Amino acid sequence: MSDAVAVFGDLEAESDELDLIVRKLREADWAADTPAPGWTVAHQIAHLAWTDAVALLAVTDPGAFAVEAERAARAPDGFVDEAARAGAVDPGPVLLARWRDGRESLGAALGDAPPGARFPWYGPPMSAPSLATARLMETWAHGQDIADALGVARLPTARLRHVARIGVRARDYAYLVRGEQPPEEPFRVELTGPRGELWVYGPEGASQYVTGPALDFCLLVTQRAHRADLAVRAKGPDAGHWLEIAQAFAGPPGKGRAPGSLRGRGV
Repeated sequence: MSDAVAVFGDLEAESDELDLIVRKLREADWAADTPAPGWTVAHQIAHLAWTDAVALLAVTDPGAFAVEAERAARAPDGFVDEAARAGAVDPGPVLLARWRDGRESLGAALGDAPPGARFPWYGPPMSAPSLATARLMETWAHGQDIADALGVARLPTARLRHVARIGVRARDYAYLVRGEQPPEEPFRVELTGPRGELWVYGPEGASQYVTGPALDFCLLVTQRAHRADLAVRAKGPDAGHWLEIAQAFAGPPGKGRAPGSLRGRGV
């Protein structure tokens, strides 16, 4: 099975795993602070529900999505937080039901999308598999914040390959969104997967490269941990700078996390 097909099932599995963590929370747990400043567990799930909803618009009603994108462009530094605050006011069970319904509808729409179709997004337009990959990446990243807040240990899975791939493919975007020129030379990225397997991206023999555990790389590109707290290494000045600015998500440059703020690696 190709990753273009597998990602739909992996997105569902990633969501189901997070659902197991939050489905029996007490109301006090929904108010628990996560490592993202100002965001509780409720904010995290509200964000996932909202992003699923706008992704569904992108797939089913590009015109309505364009209105949302224009609204976001007018407040690039605040529209994500505003949507999370608005959704987080609902009681936990209501919020959970909205997230479940939304992700089910989005999954169905992505699965029914015509091959080769591309849909608008906050970054470049995406195919259905690419949009599913982005949703999986966000679900895993925000799920990590929730797991850290609740003291839940998560085992890394092979689904991280989707997060790693989008992190590698977003290399140039991380430069451009900061007004910087991406390096012309591609990097080699060699990551060790959860079972000791090697995940390789980029040309063999590249003069600059990145190595490390896949989990740590995924924490880095989703900005869930500072580079100083991770076993990701770079050879070459450009590769080193990339690790300082890398982001796997669309939108303005992320603020990242401070050194020493990593609560756990999900293991």
